[in-house]
Amino acid sequence: MAWIALIVAGLCEVAGVLAIKRATTNPHWSSYVYMALTFGVSFTLLSYAMESISMGTAYAIWTGIGTAGSTLLGMFVFGEQKSVIRVGCIALIVGSVVGLKLIA
Repeated sequence: MAWIALIVAGLCEVAGVLAIKRATTNPHWSSYVYMALTFGVSFTLLSYAMESISMGTAYAIWTGIGTAGSTLLGMFVFGEQKSVIRVGCIALIVGSVVGLKLIA
């Protein structure tokens, strides 16, 4: 259950970054409420996951999902620069997270 919570926490982190983008383009109070909720759920689930998953592994996976997800979202939804180097760097992040899981 902790692994599911950790993955959902990472996805909520991506949703939180999306909320930041929304707040910069639409500074309405609902944008800030959405941002607070998504990050709140993300931190709560991360905290729960850390009860049974080591801190270093949980944090690395959480930030990996957030970083890779936010970068992909930016490239494919918001039209940010797409390049082989960016995709390669995302692959390095994902590979590092998998490596941490395998040795932990």
